[in-house]
Amino acid sequence: MVSEHKRGARFNKLRVKPGEFKKQIHWLNKQGFQFVFASELATKKKFANRTVCLTFDDGYADNLAAVDPVLESYGAKATLYLVEDRSGGWSSKKKAHHADNELQREPKLSDDQVRTMLASGRWELGAHTTSHANLSSLDDEQAFREIAGAKKTFENSFGIEPMTFTYPFGIYSSRDIDLVSKAGYLAAMTTEPGIQSPDKWNLLQLSRVKISGKDSLFSFKHRIRGGKRGFAK
Repeated sequence: MVSEHKRGARFNKLRVKPGEFKKQIHWLNKQGFQFVFASELATKKKFANRTVCLTFDDGYADNLAAVDPVLESYGAKATLYLVEDRSGGWSSKKKAHHADNELQREPKLSDDQVRTMLASGRWELGAHTTSHANLSSLDDEQAFREIAGAKKTFENSFGIEPMTFTYPFGIYSSRDIDLVSKAGYLAAMTTEPGIQSPDKWNLLQLSRVKISGKDSLFSFKHRIRGGKRGFAK
């Protein structure tokens, strides 16, 4: 999310303040970073030394309200990993530490808002399962329906077939990797922290740099350079 912190909220670490987000994108732009969509990572083309792929999971309404204007200002772009069913307890009832429903209450994007984002050319659509499933709790058939179902539904709803995927909660197994490949995705994002050079990529297990709502601009710069929080190697 990109929104102001809420008093007493448990998940403020997932809320990057709008002012901080703008500082982060300004810094990336000033440093000469080239922005790419996640699907471009699967092309195996030669990237500039300073290349960044912005990703947003789940489908929060602030992605349009707070993120998109900043992307427009800096000529940047991002990949939206959307959950098909964004109503109800799609997150809170599937992982124990989410049980207070805070994320369930957070406003989500409507389909029309998603269409507006895609029409801008600043956003690419990726899949994040049908219901934000905890894949480890599902059998093979159920897991494949979650992984592949959103791909088909999004093509019908938005006229775009998502070519990349991200694992809900960062939970996945070798079975799930196989199912993602079977569903036809070209690449998949994990929540494993780190930066890897393209010659070492496993496209179905790409690491990411998680930006916390608690990060200062100094911390952000360090994460971008090293891939992880803190100074330990």
